[in-house]
Amino acid sequence: MTVSKAIVLSSGGIDSTTAMAIAKSKGHEIYSLSFRYGQRHSIELEASKKVAISLGAKEHKIIDIDLRQFGGSALTDDIKVPKHDRVEEISEHEIPVTYVPARNTIFLSYALAWAEVLKAGHIYIGVTAVDYSGYPDCRPEFISAFEKMANLATRTGITKQTSLKIETPLIRLSKAEIIKTGHSLGVDYSLTISCYDPDSQGRSCGRCDSCLHRIKGFREAGIKDPTPYSAE
Repeated sequence: MTVSKAIVLSSGGIDSTTAMAIAKSKGHEIYSLSFRYGQRHSIELEASKKVAISLGAKEHKIIDIDLRQFGGSALTDDIKVPKHDRVEEISEHEIPVTYVPARNTIFLSYALAWAEVLKAGHIYIGVTAVDYSGYPDCRPEFISAFEKMANLATRTGITKQTSLKIETPLIRLSKAEIIKTGHSLGVDYSLTISCYDPDSQGRSCGRCDSCLHRIKGFREAGIKDPTPYSAE
């Protein structure tokens, strides 16, 4: 029997790790893909390695690209990461400065190339349109458009060897629902990190948008957050 292969984009955070656990639960052979793209929080790559091992990925690749050449984001430029005391202070109407221009388009394009080589029919990405920071490349409209393009852009697509599906199992879930889902699948969230601006010891700041969404998610899920925070 042919094993169904899936590329999973992995940042070492809650969402991508849960997406990987879901892919595994569906019987896919997992190929984990992460990026060293000039992000200030490159500690996430250590987390992605641990996650790939924990969830039994067949292979884990870390691709080097340099988005600092373009900048334009607090994650890839000399711009301060915004900090807040409460999650309610995060604007729901503005695209934050932590948005990295075209990041998911770039990442999905690399995943598409690997999927074509492997003849994988699935790419999993942990985007969510609920409890997120308003990034334009996390919206269902973007994912649908990319999937259509992907099947027009590859040899395996036009010859019908594969029909590629961009899987977004978290797209309609809140952070608490994501955490509950991963918990039910046995995800070890102590391996993950969400912080955009960790300290020199790798502890999360507890005040950036991503940390605050994480803290809120664990609180609402009624599950203990295993993350060490520098504010503690």
